[in-house]
Amino acid sequence: MASASSAGGADSHYRALERLYRSAPINRLFPSRLQIAGEGQAEIRFAVTPESYHAAGAAHGTIYFKMLDDAAFYAANTLVTDRFLLTTAFTLLFTKPVTEGEVRAEGRWVSGRRRVLIAEARLIDAAGEEIGRGTGTFMRSRIPLSSLAGYDAAGSDE
Repeated sequence: MASASSAGGADSHYRALERLYRSAPINRLFPSRLQIAGEGQAEIRFAVTPESYHAAGAAHGTIYFKMLDDAAFYAANTLVTDRFLLTTAFTLLFTKPVTEGEVRAEGRWVSGRRRVLIAEARLIDAAGEEIGRGTGTFMRSRIPLSSLAGYDAAGSDE
């Protein structure tokens, strides 16, 4: 497995992953921002608005899953610099409904470094309370990160 050999290489990989996240068309439907602070860590911030509600007036589980999966996925992909990961399983627990405000998805790598990686994520509401959590299993794909239009390790953030 390829890995970043220096702090600068790791930082370039993290910024490229952030650009890859921004380039994903799905994020036009779910406006959000990914920030990677270090190896095995990812944070996504997004706002819950009435557009994401189910019929009973709170955020639909779709947004919980998407943000938990993405935070865990990107936490795991910080450890893999050559291949795109694929989610192969994800277990989700809803702990509290949310109706409005900024939510933070905190992802962290748990184990695995070769073919399969495990990562988890938590959703934290504006009051600092957990509203959901999940654990994912991610597998190295055959897709080189360098082949993806949004991933550019030498790119700029303009």
